[in-house]
Amino acid sequence: MDLSLIYRIAGVGILIAILNIFLQQAERKDQAQMLSLAGVILVLLWLVQLIARLFEQVESVFRWY
Repeated sequence: MDLSLIYRIAGVGILIAILNIFLQQAERKDQAQMLSLAGVILVLLWLVQLIARLFEQVESVFRWY
């Protein structure tokens, strides 16, 4: 099993959390919220690509030749 995706998600989460703390302390709460939203969207795009690959593999198992 490939764990690189899990490590990437964890890395993005840690980075976003640290930047979010800095932005909130600098009284830039709107930018901190947009940064968090961008992080969530990035991770969701990775997961959608992973799920698409999963469906392709499942389809190839049931394909008739």
